[in-house]
Amino acid sequence: MEPIVLVGGGLASARAAETLRAEGYDGDVVVVTAEAHHPYERPPLSKDFLRAESDRDVVFPLADDWYDNHGVEVRAATLAVGLDAADHVLTFADGRTLRYSQCLLATGSSPRPLNVPGTDLSGVHYLRTLDDADRLSRVILDCSLEGAGRVAVVGDGWIGLEVAASARTLGLDVTVLGRNSAPLAPVLGAEMAQLFADVHAEHGTRLVRDTSVARLVGSESRVVGVELDDETEVDADIVVIGIGATPNVGLAEVAGLDLRPGTQGGGIAVDGTLRTSHQDVFAAGDVASVPSPHFGRPLRVEHWAAANDGGVHAARAMLGADAPYDKLPFFFSDQYDLGMEYTGWVDADRGYAVVVAGSVRKRELVAFWVRDDRVVAGMAVNVWDQVDRIKDLIVGGHDVPRGELEDFVGS
Repeated sequence: MEPIVLVGGGLASARAAETLRAEGYDGDVVVVTAEAHHPYERPPLSKDFLRAESDRDVVFPLADDWYDNHGVEVRAATLAVGLDAADHVLTFADGRTLRYSQCLLATGSSPRPLNVPGTDLSGVHYLRTLDDADRLSRVILDCSLEGAGRVAVVGDGWIGLEVAASARTLGLDVTVLGRNSAPLAPVLGAEMAQLFADVHAEHGTRLVRDTSVARLVGSESRVVGVELDDETEVDADIVVIGIGATPNVGLAEVAGLDLRPGTQGGGIAVDGTLRTSHQDVFAAGDVASVPSPHFGRPLRVEHWAAANDGGVHAARAMLGADAPYDKLPFFFSDQYDLGMEYTGWVDADRGYAVVVAGSVRKRELVAFWVRDDRVVAGMAVNVWDQVDRIKDLIVGGHDVPRGELEDFVGS
């Protein structure tokens, strides 16, 4: 029998391989990854790993010897460029091919490029891969040891803010350049976005809002600043670009698999088992657009839990399970002394109200996003072990009185 092939070097592939063996599958399993590493997870790359507060092992969900001990072949530094779903064949960049019985596409996403002059200068970084994190960590640690260094972060989303917090924690001068009225405003709304803005400002990060970048300024092939659309210039020895990501759907596209339109978040269309439009090809993680029974539409989520849970679910489906994927979106972030956990999903175009339990001033709270008296998302900030309770409110689908939400913390 041909092997099950897992394409991708992230957490979804690791969890799929682990689950296949845990569920008793004893056939051949091959992991194919374009990177030169075993599959790894990305959250530490902008946090403790970037600050050199943890060793390299923190990014690997499975030990290096797990793959050999469980008979899983890892083909690292191997780029898949073609997928013939009808004939069950993968083609690699060097011309080799590999036949499979079933295939999981866990190809993740790629950083959205900043299309302005100067991005090819030395000192300009994206942060997506382990190699990216290695390079950026060396640079900011060197600057920290020298007691000087100016970092400009282009983008005020999660990655941008986590990098900013890490760099500022190491003593660097940090400026965040955002297109929004406050960091994370499109995701969290004005009130909760301001909470994050205040945290960064209090730690000495400069926030430039409602701006866009015209070009990166260089001297002798090295970046020295960022010119904004109003022609002001921000001095910078290091520029980190974090303006979003796009799903890696290339293999699915050449195979003729169904894709979601951009209006629905893009990605590879799958059903509740994470099966694509071809019965023997599945997708999980950042790249998969999954029907949500809770929100009545497909969702593509670029966060740790989607890869962690999706890899497990896809592996079980490959072995015959037919239960629909019903996990709520979940993610977390740590910035300075603020830790948060968020679950649910908000369609900002449909409007919502935010109800807060606890204290914004003390930054110990649970915020709820509510539409028509029903909770659609919740975020716990420095208040722990609340996620399951928040999930129960979302999944319950019933009206929740405002007073009940306001009393949530401590109840």
